[in-house]
Amino acid sequence: MLSHIDDLLRARGTYDPAEPRIPWRGLVGVVVCGMVAYGSALGAFGGRPLQSLYSALKLPILLGGTTLLCLPSFFVLNAVLGLRDDFASACRGILAGQATLAVTLAACAPLTLFWYAGTDHYASATWFNGAICFLATLAGQVTVARHYRPLRLRRPRHLIAQRAWMALYIFIAIQMAWMLRPFLGSPGLETRFIRAEEWNNAYVEIFNRLF
Repeated sequence: MLSHIDDLLRARGTYDPAEPRIPWRGLVGVVVCGMVAYGSALGAFGGRPLQSLYSALKLPILLGGTTLLCLPSFFVLNAVLGLRDDFASACRGILAGQATLAVTLAACAPLTLFWYAGTDHYASATWFNGAICFLATLAGQVTVARHYRPLRLRRPRHLIAQRAWMALYIFIAIQMAWMLRPFLGSPGLETRFIRAEEWNNAYVEIFNRLF
């Protein structure tokens, strides 16, 4: 397993962008295992085993659900740009990036637990996890860029598709994360899989809080 992760991070072996066979099963397995591992640590704040279980289940749902919602629009964009023949390779790069993100998060799980051991401050735990997720996202984008490099050299229009995917994915992921909360679990609230209040729009909530 570790050798597969090393190959993934170095983009070599079966995870080489030049390989004709795409290791879908391996990539999905890494994503699920990594997100479950970090989700377990993420929800452990305040010593709530049930919240830890819920977060372990919801992180893969967040990543997978966001991807599935974005793929139809991404396919249409690739078709419009004349990149349909490269769609499978583009998806391989995106999934490899998500697998890298998941591996990075899983590697940071012990740091998260160590942070929790030294504080019971909810806001600081939230900011710490936000920073970890941001760094993991950057690591994932390095892998995406590595897989997209040969595609962009062959057809520069792939740069448009790559940037569009990133913008679309972030937009959808924010709303998905808002709907699936809580992941951390506020000490003052009952432990639940999803918040009891009616679903609303994350961007409307952000606007209301700012203005």
